[in-house]
Amino acid sequence: MTTAISYALLTTFTVLLSYTSLSHGLLQPRRISHGLSASGKYLTRDELWFNQTLDHFSPYDHRKFGQRYYEYLDHLRVPDGPIFLMICGEGPCNGIPNDYLSVLAKKFEAGVVSLEHRYYGKSSPFNSLATENLKYLSSKQALSDLAAFRGFYQEALNVKFNRTGKVDNPWFFFGASYSGALSAWFRLKFPHLTCGSLASSAVVRAVYEYYEYDQQIGESVGPECKPVLQEINKLVELGLKVNNKAMKALFNATELDVDADFLYLIADAQVVAVQYGNPDKLCVPLVEAKKNGSDLVEAYAKYVKEYCVGVFGLSAKTYSRKHLLDTRITPESADRLWWFQTCTEVAYFQVAPANDSIRSHQINTEYHLDLCKSLFGKGVYPEVDATNLYYGGDRIAATKIIFTMGHKIHGAMHLNRPHLLTCLLTL
Repeated sequence: MTTAISYALLTTFTVLLSYTSLSHGLLQPRRISHGLSASGKYLTRDELWFNQTLDHFSPYDHRKFGQRYYEYLDHLRVPDGPIFLMICGEGPCNGIPNDYLSVLAKKFEAGVVSLEHRYYGKSSPFNSLATENLKYLSSKQALSDLAAFRGFYQEALNVKFNRTGKVDNPWFFFGASYSGALSAWFRLKFPHLTCGSLASSAVVRAVYEYYEYDQQIGESVGPECKPVLQEINKLVELGLKVNNKAMKALFNATELDVDADFLYLIADAQVVAVQYGNPDKLCVPLVEAKKNGSDLVEAYAKYVKEYCVGVFGLSAKTYSRKHLLDTRITPESADRLWWFQTCTEVAYFQVAPANDSIRSHQINTEYHLDLCKSLFGKGVYPEVDATNLYYGGDRIAATKIIFTMGHKIHGAMHLNRPHLLTCLLTL
């Protein structure tokens, strides 16, 4: 192998790793909008529509719904260039971002398509998000959506390029966090439909009681900041008992009637900076306030309002049961939809560890189960074991998948670097 080719391989892998920098580091049942897609530039925002099957597993139900997708073919080598499919996850898909995927598309002369996840954004099969209408919201249905769309789009390309017979372009799938898991699972379940997958921070193992989340945050903030956060949580709990409304008003969260919902907001806010790579935004002002004898709760509230809300768009409304019970289809419906997926498939219940916890111990398993019951009624329960049995958990038995930005709490993940590079370089 020549030096030039070796350098090309290294460069390609570096770009792939760079692509993951826009992904979620750890999956959160509470969705936090970090504003990257909203403020970034897009390759295209021109909406296209596909007539998708509602239930892929019923031989009798032939209902369809409109599923939104996007295409960008400026870099495609006609007619046999590769197709990169960017999987949209648990939120509206408003276009194809101009990020590192576009760099790869130009390098490999690929077309880029992106399919919105069923129910999210404008791809809702029903006019109401009542619990009985959510029965078709699952990762299994979403994977079959991708397979059906891939067949439809490949056929459309063949017609467009006047190709006869069964001719396929090479397909490669991309995803991050939940969509990263979908990318890996698609390669597992439909290996004949894709040459390979990039699964960034892929949450392939469903977890019932996710106490490791809190433990990892404690480790990440360090020994100086961790006890300050623990003290703040105790002060907030005390403040709720002394003057409930005043404490919530300090965080602009008076709409949260349930104290545990407010404490969940407090817990999520203290990890936003850590999860997205800026722990100093959290710890520096709080440690300084502790040393100066300043009011820790007020210092924390300032951080929440200026950084979490001001920069990342964290909203108390996301934690409001009134909001989560709203069955109307709105731009904020993703909050209810993602809770349904956590309450039925993957859980990831972020509970307080038994010992040395940062978050309030009111955020426990019973809290999450009660929330699921409150939002969707009786009989809704996360089938975590069934999910891991179906997909293999962190022992996923599939090839040509590259897992990037993985975390040890997700289990041992393999990194099939040679497979990916071989796949890409033979496109």
